[in-house]
Amino acid sequence: THEESFTMEDDEAVNALCPSWAISVGYLGVASAACLSNWGSAWGTWKAGVSLLHTGIRHPSSVMKNVIPVVMAGVIGIYGLIVAVILAQSISKPSNDRENSYSIYTGMAHLCAGLACGISGLAAGGCIGIVGDHGVRAVGYRASQISLFPSSTEKAGYSNIPDQDLGGEGEISGSEDQNKLFVGMLIMLIFSEALALYGLIVALIVSQHAYVCGE
Repeated sequence: THEESFTMEDDEAVNALCPSWAISVGYLGVASAACLSNWGSAWGTWKAGVSLLHTGIRHPSSVMKNVIPVVMAGVIGIYGLIVAVILAQSISKPSNDRENSYSIYTGMAHLCAGLACGISGLAAGGCIGIVGDHGVRAVGYRASQISLFPSSTEKAGYSNIPDQDLGGEGEISGSEDQNKLFVGMLIMLIFSEALALYGLIVALIVSQHAYVCGE
């Protein structure tokens, strides 16, 4: 009787640690990684792509140079795809005897990994889209010699800077200013992309945490 009570307690502990709905938690992590990352990727592509097309109307030659925000936003979706595939392959199906080997501990770990990658990708995609939107427009304004704060009296300033170098001493180059704006935008995009990379690294580490029922 004493041994039977221990056996019943062990069975209850196993059932509590390995419920049948644990797989749902794991697949929720898979969906979170894929959907949230793709959401961020689409958001960034939309924001940066619209401004890129508007700028390309007047400056078609700058389209390929300013397409970098769109590319970096698209990479975020790949991060979510990688994590989703790894998590999906780690989810084990029940045996023919209806015994579940997938524990709630593993399910929570996979949910954490999916949310870490997905939410990081969503935030990074929004950041890339907003920075790319304003950055590409700024480069376009600079190339068009447009003054964002027009006045009745034209002054020698950014609105009168030429697009090409004139080679004179003390003259300000329009193309040089465009390059400075582009480099500043690129640095901000790199650090924005790093946010999604941090989430990917954490997700890969957490996804390795597992407890198999019955071992």
